[in-house]
Amino acid sequence: MSVKCHKLAKGYGEGEALVSKDPICFYLVEPKTGVVKEKGHQLEGKSVAGKVLVFPTGKASSAVQMDGLVKLLINKNAPKAMIVTDVEPVLLGSAVLTKIPLVDRLERNPFEAIRSGDFVKVDADKGSVTVTRN
Repeated sequence: MSVKCHKLAKGYGEGEALVSKDPICFYLVEPKTGVVKEKGHQLEGKSVAGKVLVFPTGKASSAVQMDGLVKLLINKNAPKAMIVTDVEPVLLGSAVLTKIPLVDRLERNPFEAIRSGDFVKVDADKGSVTVTRN
């Protein structure tokens, strides 16, 4: 399945999908492993490393959100791409500066179209998301 999307931060990324209906603060992700350490988070104990991350929005101040994403990138544990339903300025700025593709406004609800474990290709520049069921 291929759907159109809206580019927020340019680039291309592909990988296994990791889906969460909880907002994400990258400061609460362990940089050396990519594992979400936020207590009670839907992704607690799961790694975002190399994944196409599907989540509603980011949360936290610009300093901690950017710090968390940069540390993941330095340790090669950042997501390959991100799909959101409600972009906020801190997440957008963090994605642009770390060069992680970020899209929103999929033609279909991403929480219905994408499941954790699916293989997803995000081409922000072409405005497309392709999903292959696992």
